[in-house]
Amino acid sequence: MKMDTVLALHSGEGRIPAHGGPHHPLILTLDMHGVPNRWVSWQHACFYYAKDLVAWVAGEHHFTFLGGVNRATGQRSSITAHSIIAIRGKALAQHHFHAVPPLNNREIFHRDRHMCAYCGGTFSGFRLTRDHIRPVSQGGLDTWMNVVTACRACNQRKSGRTPEQASMELLYAPYVPNKAEYLILCNRQIQADQMDFLSRHVASQSRWRPG
Repeated sequence: MKMDTVLALHSGEGRIPAHGGPHHPLILTLDMHGVPNRWVSWQHACFYYAKDLVAWVAGEHHFTFLGGVNRATGQRSSITAHSIIAIRGKALAQHHFHAVPPLNNREIFHRDRHMCAYCGGTFSGFRLTRDHIRPVSQGGLDTWMNVVTACRACNQRKSGRTPEQASMELLYAPYVPNKAEYLILCNRQIQADQMDFLSRHVASQSRWRPG
């Protein structure tokens, strides 16, 4: 089914129209047990609805996408997709379930709330670096458990040493984000209901866990 790039956002606050462009919100998919899986585009969400693969829905927001006009009836087709949808059976490809999320700077900085692990300052991404607690030159690995966010000044001061060798206190411990947290880290435009759902599924050590 071909859908026009016309979106109507429905929530408790009313109906907000939007037209075209790349800024349609991503839809959060879950498995049948309610475990977060991945973000999908509105086109992919419409495919799930059209194929009757949506088992149940959650969230306060839903989005109506308008299709073509039926020549016989004059009626326009539409699909309404909720912000959070659970997908039936084996429709979710298994390769999307990674035990350890991929590592990159943007997600590291986001995990650590853009705070330098040594001076405690908060900086923009342009002023931050990936610091290896145990330097690679000393056998340290490029893994979630061996990297923290550091400002450029602290990274240069620490250089190729461990925090102990550089007499620099590590202000927080690294950890591996679970799937729910990684979905928070990799999407900059999360709807409020999606954030509420995901934050209730993050691990106990997460800095994104509700207080």
